[in-house]
Amino acid sequence: METVSMPTTPSKSQHVLVLNCGSSSLKFAIIDANNGHEIISGLAERLGSDTPSIKYKYQGNKTIIDLSANQAHAEAINTLVGLIKDHNLDEHLIAVGHRVVHGGEHFTKSALVDDKVIAGISDASSLAPLHGHANLLGISSAQASFAGLPQVAVFDTAFHQTMDKVAYLYALPYKLYTEHGVRRYGMHGTSHYYVAGQTAKLIGKQVEQSNFISAHLGNGCSVCAIKGGKSVDTSMGLTPLAGLVMGTRSGDIDPGLFNFLTTQLNYDAKQIDNLLNKESGLLGISELSNDCRTIEEAAVAGHEKAALALDIFCYRLAKQIAAYMVPLQTLDALIFTGGIGENSDIIREKVITQLAFLGLDCDKQANLDARFGNEGVISSATAATKAVVMPTNEEWVIALDAANIVKEL
Repeated sequence: METVSMPTTPSKSQHVLVLNCGSSSLKFAIIDANNGHEIISGLAERLGSDTPSIKYKYQGNKTIIDLSANQAHAEAINTLVGLIKDHNLDEHLIAVGHRVVHGGEHFTKSALVDDKVIAGISDASSLAPLHGHANLLGISSAQASFAGLPQVAVFDTAFHQTMDKVAYLYALPYKLYTEHGVRRYGMHGTSHYYVAGQTAKLIGKQVEQSNFISAHLGNGCSVCAIKGGKSVDTSMGLTPLAGLVMGTRSGDIDPGLFNFLTTQLNYDAKQIDNLLNKESGLLGISELSNDCRTIEEAAVAGHEKAALALDIFCYRLAKQIAAYMVPLQTLDALIFTGGIGENSDIIREKVITQLAFLGLDCDKQANLDARFGNEGVISSATAATKAVVMPTNEEWVIALDAANIVKEL
């Protein structure tokens, strides 16, 4: 993932199993690296609980498999192996591609998994313990179940390794960086990378000569300033908690809050972590939901805190986008992606309205049309700066990277 141009497409049809392991879930898909076509896809969820299950889609049919109580990632992957073999999908598999959330400073591009790579992921897992442990579990389970297939790790943090020190260092004692790796890393790199390349094609520009701001908005949200195809700044930090208001995450807050919570309200570290990661954001403000669709419906119906949550979300997002004009100076396009970015015409319009001074505007019909998987320019023909909706496809990038690494073996 060294440049933003899509990697060279393999010459013949090759299928890659893409795995994305969460703490209690496993997203999977078999992708044809040539064209991004999804052969099979699904989700194993509630792993380790009383009611784990696998839901998958194949040839237009949706199926649910109930797993035994307390079955976790290893068992889910074993079931997935059986599923793949039952449908004769293993014959064309050339690799397993893993989405790895945090690569620390070890990895600037995707890597073939070996002992050294596993050690690097393990070292970085302290920076994202929830995600890191799950990623390692997914890799070890896949190695056991797909012993003959190369495993490739694709890092969410890799795209942001082009940031300069002025963007990634915190104003803390320098030895915290040199001795413990405390710095801004950023996430969603695979998504920002993909949509920048696709947006350049859409608007007829070379990505190496373009300035973009990409807003990946889902339950987790981040903004990335992309100059000449490279990440120069991003809103997530050491962890995925930093930056924007998110579904259940607070985003940036005053660090003095920690002292207040511990001394005045007797919170411990675990309670603070839970508060900021799971009880804040849209859910915390609205006291209703972390789901943007629910909040939008409630706001329209007159729910004051839901409306306030949306306003804060959009204000903080617009403010972050505006800040990235400092490293970019000029802007060719603002890109919306992720579940919210691709589907919420309401949020897009609210944000664009606050950024009119950047030459942005919003064409109402184009904004409505660019939903449910449809890409498009949503600004008017006369706008000085384009606003674009670009559905992300992280799985295809992972498949491409895996296929190209395998090609070199």
